[in-house]
Formats: sequence, structure tokens, C-alpha cells
Amino acid sequence: MKVLNFGSLNLDYVYQVDHILIPGETLASSDRKTFCGGKGLNQSIALAKAGIPVYHAGMIGEEGDVLLETCKENGVNTDFIRKIPGPGGHTVIQVDKEGQNCILLFGGSNRSMTREFVDSVLSSFEKGDIILLQNEINELDYIIDAAYEKGMMIILNPSPYDSALDTCDLSKVSLFLVNEIEGYQITGEKEPEKILARIKELYPKAKIVLTLGGEGSVYQDESGIYRQGIFKVKAVDTTAAGDTFTGYFISSIIDGMPVQEGLSLAAKASAIAVSRPGATASIPIREEVLSSDIK
Repeated sequence: MKVLNFGSLNLDYVYQVDHILIPGETLASSDRKTFCGGKGLNQSIALAKAGIPVYHAGMIGEEGDVLLETCKENGVNTDFIRKIPGPGGHTVIQVDKEGQNCILLFGGSNRSMTREFVDSVLSSFEKGDIILLQNEINELDYIIDAAYEKGMMIILNPSPYDSALDTCDLSKVSLFLVNEIEGYQITGEKEPEKILARIKELYPKAKIVLTLGGEGSVYQDESGIYRQGIFKVKAVDTTAAGDTFTGYFISSIIDGMPVQEGLSLAAKASAIAVSRPGATASIPIREEVLSSDIK
């Protein structure tokens, strides 16, 4: 079984602020740092740090060599990453003194996927392989259809949720990884139990992980529902929390771990990540997670 993450690669410009800006407000930041990120890259690195060999497919722009190097340094296979003319994807991130963030995303090269490129990448994969997707690249509907035709297991983190997802056949997704906001956008429901019930109604064959911030996470499949609380730490930067959780939970599936154990592993890895600044740099390696004494 091979794991392919077809996703974004961004440069994150992270600004430290006293509070998240409101419309019309001007506020001086106390610091700015540049990190490698993007939901795709973050999740690939989380998988690699969790001990899973992962191939990343995507596009970088003219300033993107550091993204390629970051993949290589963290053990992510870069055979399917292409450099193209023009600007790459990037984000402007505000992080307040409580560690909360808001993110402005520019797609750049991440929105330059072609169907020919998709077909070329998928020709190296086969039935039973896993494909992980987010919604920071274009041609997502075509990728889902093509991967489904090959018999791949499709895992989707539908973030950011927008109208592009309306063209996707989500019945082909095997596992959804969503937070409360994305759960509401998919179902129109705000209560966690109602979100789970509605997704089960809409996509009865799909498994789902619903993350609930400070309330932990919930997993649902045909066998039932599993719940996991959080490991309490002082939050410094929550930017890569969800991506770390995603990578580690998928690793638990590949390793054949029981669901409850996998949720605990992912929650602990996510807690370690939020206690550090940055995106990819904050993601812990598996040995650190397993040896951590946080509770």
C-alpha cells in the first residue's frame, strides 16, 4: 500500500498580534516569521514524522525551492512535485497572544493543476493505495473521480470549505476529517451529534473524524462512535494542530491501531504541535509523541 497526498505547498507569513484584527482596524504586529506550510505540506510532513512513507504531489512557484527542500528534509517523497513559472501559494496568518489564528490564503501555483498532471501522477498508484486530499488545490473533483476509478481509498479534509466542493462527488470519499465549522458547512447542523447523524445519512459508507477544539474529537463508522478528549498544554500557535491530528490519525489506520488508540495518538501529537510556533516546524516525530508524558 502506498500513500499519496495530492495537496498544497505554501509559504506562511506569520504575524504576532495582540488580537485578531476587525474590519477597518490597523494594528502593528510585534513580530513576523516565514514558515513552510500549506495544509497539504503540513499533512505530508505529519505522516512522515509519524513514520509513514508518503508521496506528495503538487506545484510550487518560483520562490518555492525551500518547500521542496523542506519535504526532502522531513522524509517526504518529492517525485511528483513540479516547479512552474509565477508565484506560489502563500498565506498571511495572524496569531494573537492566546495562540489563536486567522488565515488569509492565496492559491498561486496550487491552483495550477492540470488533468494531464493528475493522470500522470495517478498512473504510479493502484487499487488499495491511499490518497489524501484537502481543498487548497484546483481539479479536486477530477482527482476524486480518477482516484475512485482506480479503487484508491479517498481521505478528504474539506478545508477550506467553498463552492468548489459542490462539484465533487463526496459519496466516493472513504473517510472525512472535519472540524465543527466544516461539519456545519457540509450538513447545515451545528450540534456535533447532529453533524454526525447527517453525514451518516448523506454518506452512509463513509467514516468520519469530527474535531471539536477544546472538546476533543469524535470518530464514527458503521461499528459505532468513539470519543477522545484533549491533552492540555499552553497553546503558542494552533496553525498546524488539525493537520498534525490528520497525519497521525491516518498513520494509526495504516498501522492497524484500534480506533481509540489512534485518536489518543493524534490528540497527543496535536497537543505537542500547538505548544510550538510555526506549522511544519511544530509537528513532533513519532518517538517524541510516544514518550511524551503530557496528560
